[in-house]
Amino acid sequence: MEFTFNAFYTLIAAVIVLLLGRFLVNNIDFLRKYNIPEPVAGGLVAAVVSLLVHNLFGYSVTTSSELQTSFMLVFFASIGLSANFAKLKEGGVGLVIFLVCVASFIVVQNFVGISLATLMGLDPLIGLIAGSITLTGGHGTAGAWGTILETEHGIQGALALGMASATFGLIIGGIIGGPLAKLLINRYQLSDPKTDQDNNAQNQHESNELGEYVPFEYPHQVRLITADNAITTLGLFAACLAFADFMTGYSKGQWYELPTFVWALGGGVILRNILESVLRVKMFDRAIDVFGNAALSLYLAMALLSLKLWQLADLAGPLVVILTAQTLTMALYAAFVTFRVMGKNYDAAVLAAGHCGFGMGATPTAVANMQAITNMYGPSHKAFLIVPLCGAFFVDLINATVIQMILKFMA
Repeated sequence: MEFTFNAFYTLIAAVIVLLLGRFLVNNIDFLRKYNIPEPVAGGLVAAVVSLLVHNLFGYSVTTSSELQTSFMLVFFASIGLSANFAKLKEGGVGLVIFLVCVASFIVVQNFVGISLATLMGLDPLIGLIAGSITLTGGHGTAGAWGTILETEHGIQGALALGMASATFGLIIGGIIGGPLAKLLINRYQLSDPKTDQDNNAQNQHESNELGEYVPFEYPHQVRLITADNAITTLGLFAACLAFADFMTGYSKGQWYELPTFVWALGGGVILRNILESVLRVKMFDRAIDVFGNAALSLYLAMALLSLKLWQLADLAGPLVVILTAQTLTMALYAAFVTFRVMGKNYDAAVLAAGHCGFGMGATPTAVANMQAITNMYGPSHKAFLIVPLCGAFFVDLINATVIQMILKFMA
């Protein structure tokens, strides 16, 4: 028997899942150590409970897809609205080179996933799910593309598969980044460990370097916003969603047809940079951050709440093989490509740790990896400027473009 939650019950259930996740993260060291997001922690527990109830009693729950989709679009619009192209100048040539590294790895990641899936007799799109959709993209992108692959490409359990892959990537990205960078630093004698006194001074330096611009790195940071800021920002989100809805319908059947969430992201980029650069309108980054983080948390809670883990049983073995290969590929690429291309110096080693973070997990994982290294060996201004800029927006745009091109090619 299947129960269907309307929008109100879905929202209540999502908030309960978030509160459960917060409790688990606050009380379990493992979850804190590997930066597992609260909605992921709570959502996975809810998914396991749902699996037990389904197997024992035959009951399952379906949540409101409209509300879930709306929060997803708000999240991607917030990424677009955070993309200030003027910041590109601060990143300089290093940011451009790093973006090329990241773009190249996305192609490699998808090649590995699709090749292994094909060799094991699976649909190549399953390899794409266990590629950049979930690993570079994270849970938000996994949910967005998972729904599309289920409805438009007939991949049953794509959403559940995506969430499982993204969670694995989040954990493993936090595990391999620090040791890899430490190995590179020691092998090439790039820096010496710092004393406690040096570390205290460096922590203050990092806090000053990051500032308040970085959108999604610190979801728990207190941000001061007013009612006026909130209303204006909601208007911007509404404009992005309206643009996305219009373009989805207008582009249907055209060569430039894209998923709705990509249009929401693109609409945010266009709106942000026209308002700021042309019309000289001041943007409220703090309000954008708050709404974006809240939307992402609620969306993930709803997506994980509606997971049907029993659909994953037949794919468990092949998924482990693909993800193990992806982990090895990420480590080798960061060591032999990212590190060398970025200059084979201390900054390059920290950037390699950061690349492992969002190449397998998410930007907060990348920042955590880099902090683990800089806490021991000293600050890296270049890495803390480039990785947040790249991970907060540019990687999502590049990833969406590559995925769309692969789907067009495979169609």
